[in-house]
Amino acid sequence: MSDKPAGDADKPKKKGKMGLILVAVGMLVVGGGAAFGLVAAGVIGGGHAEEKKKEEGPQLVRKGEEDPYAPPAKEGEGEGGGAEVEGEGGDEYRTAYFTFTEDFTSNLKDSDAMVQASIACSTRRDGRVLQWLAKHELAIRSRLLEILADTPEDDVTSLDGKERLNKRMTAAINQVLIQKEGFGGVDAVYFRNFIIQ
Repeated sequence: MSDKPAGDADKPKKKGKMGLILVAVGMLVVGGGAAFGLVAAGVIGGGHAEEKKKEEGPQLVRKGEEDPYAPPAKEGEGEGGGAEVEGEGGDEYRTAYFTFTEDFTSNLKDSDAMVQASIACSTRRDGRVLQWLAKHELAIRSRLLEILADTPEDDVTSLDGKERLNKRMTAAINQVLIQKEGFGGVDAVYFRNFIIQ
């Protein structure tokens, strides 16, 4: 038998509204705390500012900024000319140039013709790229001579052909730099002099 009076057994049990409210509040507190923890950890949401990952390798140098890896000025440079001045328009980043020390001379593919070219290249990256170009000039020279020897005469006599040759040379220089230093950084190749004989 039951210890309860007979009259209580027939009445349905009342669930208190206060008990339901306490359960609901408890769930909100626990759930809210878990959600806050996930957001703070960066698992969900994105309500907090994430630090931008710094790009590895030589960095782009904006006009007017100092290049921390700028190669030292050669003797006689910078005298009487004043400080370098950047234009306000155009590219956002400054362009630095590297000129190969000697001309390139090569036979052309399937032809008796020869080409002689003075070549330079450009980068918008910091001075490490210029240093690497000087450091690996021999390997780069060898690769560019291979490209010239594999170029048909038709490619060096037309504007479209020279543009394709520029792109092939730019890619080759970057391949050598990536192989040697882990990063390319050359934007374009330029012909300072180009003679076909």
